[in-house]
Amino acid sequence: MRLSTKAQYAVRAMVSLHLADGDDPVSLREIAQRESISLTYLEQLFVKLRRGHIVNSVRGPGGGYVLARPASQIRVDEIIDSVEETLVPVSCMDESGSCGCSDHCITHTVWQGLGERIRTFLASINLEDLTRDARNRLPDRPDGERA
Repeated sequence: MRLSTKAQYAVRAMVSLHLADGDDPVSLREIAQRESISLTYLEQLFVKLRRGHIVNSVRGPGGGYVLARPASQIRVDEIIDSVEETLVPVSCMDESGSCGCSDHCITHTVWQGLGERIRTFLASINLEDLTRDARNRLPDRPDGERA
């Protein structure tokens, strides 16, 4: 099973936003440069993240994006749900984990269990966890500070 680049880039961009976040908005251009992600692609993702109440946009000079709530309250599954159509292990399942063939599909319980475990795992990680890990893994910046 493979998540789309939308999910991967959205999570990376959110970590990048939180790493750069003082209390000032962060521009998508800055995130795009730091993460080597197309600005146009990021714009599309951040529209969805804003609709998902993950980020807020700040207009005007010095505008950009800020987290909509504390990083410890933003779970990875929420980020992915905001940008992905659905997060299920097989195509016949809907978002709730049910499908029309469950009555006669002998492997349905395997896929349902896998979907539940994936969702539980992603829900157990929040943006603060990922940012802490990123700070520990990033090298020192030229100005002598940690990222």
